[in-house]
Amino acid sequence: MSRPDSAEAADVDGSVSTDGGQPATGAADEPNRDERLTEQFENIRRRRRRRAISGAVVLAFVGFVFAQGLSAIQIFSEFLNWSFFGESLRNFFPTTEYFDVIPFVDFGRYFSYIREENLLFNPEFGGIVSGLGIFGIFGEAGITLAMGVVGTILGLPFALLFGVLGSERVTPFPFNFIFRGTMSFIRSIPALVWTLIFIPLAGLGPVAATLAIMVDTIGNLGRLFVDELEEISDGPIEAMETTGANRPQTIVFGMLSQVKTSFIAWTLYILEINVRIAVTVGVYGAGGLGQVVEVQQGLLNWTNMMATLLCIFLLIITVELFSQRLRARLRSDEEKMGWRELIFGFPNRMAESAMK
Repeated sequence: MSRPDSAEAADVDGSVSTDGGQPATGAADEPNRDERLTEQFENIRRRRRRRAISGAVVLAFVGFVFAQGLSAIQIFSEFLNWSFFGESLRNFFPTTEYFDVIPFVDFGRYFSYIREENLLFNPEFGGIVSGLGIFGIFGEAGITLAMGVVGTILGLPFALLFGVLGSERVTPFPFNFIFRGTMSFIRSIPALVWTLIFIPLAGLGPVAATLAIMVDTIGNLGRLFVDELEEISDGPIEAMETTGANRPQTIVFGMLSQVKTSFIAWTLYILEINVRIAVTVGVYGAGGLGQVVEVQQGLLNWTNMMATLLCIFLLIITVELFSQRLRARLRSDEEKMGWRELIFGFPNRMAESAMK
């Protein structure tokens, strides 16, 4: 018996299937698919409009805060006197004519002052066992470098102790917060204020500055150690525990072994910061290049002050380059270099980098 004409018509339209009356998935779904695509495009447009409006609101808020900040520092009422600024630049950068033709900065005046005041080299260096020791050969820069190096070395053991005990993997909460809170308290006080605190104990000089750098190292480096320990994997720790290792062995061989390279790299980075801090506290009488800057500023001798700033730049950039190459040596994905190549091959590496 043949099907009714209506059923045949439905089959032709594709709305009803020929087996059991189930809806077909052909032409009838095309309008629905187009509607879904249109709705998705509309949702994307709405999200983009919302992001654009949110970005405009954020930019407007930042601009408002920036304008309020400019008003707070009175930049509009106390605007720079550009003529005076230009005259001051000539005091910082004296000029001369090279070969009686080319006007340029008179570096000779800088070099003569650096040599007279022994800022970078002390010709009266008496040997390693006398005076300032090996740092004495670098003159005033050696004092600044010594403060940064000694402060870092003194603070490193305490930073390691506080960093390990401050990790929740080692000390359960809330007891670990005792060490975290101590490091947060240390970081809340600038190194300059720590220097002022230690002045009654050690007097105004490099010793007080070194103690301040030591305390500052405990807070900053210890916090970095805590963050590294929180990110280690649990596999080596579990392996140590399954072998029957006690808690100290698990910490040393299961945890610290994973972050040894990172700890050394962060220590070198903090050393760079501490050398900068040594310059800063030196400005307030702690010695070194910072104190030379303060003295020359008080004498209004801007040329000598600029010469000292050049020495500070040379010292900082040297420490950074040395630290950077040491950190690069620690990375496993780079070719290892010997100490001789690391030091004497530096000019060639600089030339190769400049030619890239």
